[in-house]
Amino acid sequence: MNRKKIIGNILVSLLINGGLPLLVYTILEGHMTDVMALSIAAIIPLLDTFYHILKHKKLDVFAVFMATGFILSAGAVLLGGSQQLILLRESFVTGIMGLIFLVSLLFPKPIIYYFAFRFIASNDENQKQAFADNWKFAYARKVMRIMTAGWGAALLGEVVIKVIMVYSLSVTAFLALSNLVMYGILGIAIGWTYLYRKQSGRRLAEIKRESAFPILK
Repeated sequence: MNRKKIIGNILVSLLINGGLPLLVYTILEGHMTDVMALSIAAIIPLLDTFYHILKHKKLDVFAVFMATGFILSAGAVLLGGSQQLILLRESFVTGIMGLIFLVSLLFPKPIIYYFAFRFIASNDENQKQAFADNWKFAYARKVMRIMTAGWGAALLGEVVIKVIMVYSLSVTAFLALSNLVMYGILGIAIGWTYLYRKQSGRRLAEIKRESAFPILK
């Protein structure tokens, strides 16, 4: 699949599973409780999950992951507690999502594999098969695990930084810098993912050529 189509798939998935729920939540939050608004917003990625199951007869891990985030956000709203805990509500969710990435390393295929399958393989059966065939190469498995570990570390790192900030800065300073930290870490993680995938893709192509035409010694 060419780069434009991959980017298109990513943008559509992020719009359906992230952008639309966030828009719905923003519209509804002034008219009802935060828990109710988040619960309604979480329905959108869940509906996308059901659609994916009906169409492809497979669970859409990415949509489930996004829906879980909104559901956890609704639960975080109920926590209440001290001023610091209220400011860290979103970071609780980020931390749990980071742990999900790291825990998935204990399973046969880490969560990044399913994300990549969703975005890269799309709906073309040949592309799906070619992507799945990559898993037989140890290098491809290593790449997926490194990317999963990288994202898990980035999400947990955001939590650690926010915890330090909330107990060392004023509320005003924390609110001013909070989003900067979050988007900065996400930007670094996305940039690293892009560069690492580009480099590892070239290396995997070399390994596949060598396996197809082994050099006689």
